Amino acid sequence: MRTAITGLFGALIAAQAAVATANAEELNLYTTREPKLVEPLLASFTEKTGITVNTIFLKDGMPERVEQEGDASPADVLMTVDIGNLSDLVDRGLTQPISSAALEAAIPANLRDKDGNWFALSQRARVLYADKDLDLTTFTYEDLAKPEWKGKVCIRLGQHPYNVALTASYLLHHGEEETKAWLEGVKANLARKAGGGDRDVARDIMGGICEIGIANSYYVGLMRSGAGGPEQEEWGKAIKVILPTFENGGTQVNISGAAVAKHAPNKDAAVQFLEYLASDDAQKIYAEANYEYPVSAKAAVAPLIAELGELKADASVLTEVAAKRKQASELTEAVGFDN
Repeated sequence: MRTAITGLFGALIAAQAAVATANAEELNLYTTREPKLVEPLLASFTEKTGITVNTIFLKDGMPERVEQEGDASPADVLMTVDIGNLSDLVDRGLTQPISSAALEAAIPANLRDKDGNWFALSQRARVLYADKDLDLTTFTYEDLAKPEWKGKVCIRLGQHPYNVALTASYLLHHGEEETKAWLEGVKANLARKAGGGDRDVARDIMGGICEIGIANSYYVGLMRSGAGGPEQEEWGKAIKVILPTFENGGTQVNISGAAVAKHAPNKDAAVQFLEYLASDDAQKIYAEANYEYPVSAKAAVAPLIAELGELKADASVLTEVAAKRKQASELTEAVGFDN
């Protein structure tokens, strides 16, 4: 009798555990963002909702992996940086459109796909790093090609996605002929071969190799905050930062963003996650942890980034920028920018 009761009790416990497991809420996040940049957001989301986020960090090859997994893919949310990468996910049929009043209210129309396939979650500006002793307060992207800066410009590879996006934006403003001439002018002004990273631009300005360079805004926060160590903190102090504009436009911006995967097994949780990321609380965490600009106009910019001045983002539609990437890359190759 005791054995029967014990067996019944054990079966009851097992059944309860099975029900608990079946009812447990979770979602699977595929992300190209460094784990430390998103962990504060994931922890806050789980605390608020009880939904566990299983994170799969993919430095490269996210589209290829999701394609290979097919309709059995466990991916619920695909998170990445650069409008080009988000557009690629849509073009390859790896996302699904969603409708959310919360997302549409929080994120401006130019920062989300018109069909709901992706949503921007933060912005970064392509800004000018300059020697802090330069008598320089304003700058345009067009100025980079002017002869007065010959031998004074540092920049990472022209084929890097950040610079391809900048060139694509230039194409929208000026067309192919002027953009090619601009690329040739910038190449002629280089103080060293294009390469390295954005923070290396600040390092080389401090070292006297160049006087100006183009880089992303959030690296300023990472350097000046000391997050990159004392050496990088000195690089950040050695430069002034100007928010350049196009002659007939604003400052070029790119985004980080996310989409719900086409075969998301936990779609409702995925939508809830995106809505949370666009909320005031999450936007504040983004701004403070990553030194990126929020997409929500109601969210505050991190103090180290606010010091750079008011961001007046270029009005170019990001999907139109993405559509120009191939042409931008071909022009960069044609002028031998990285050679």
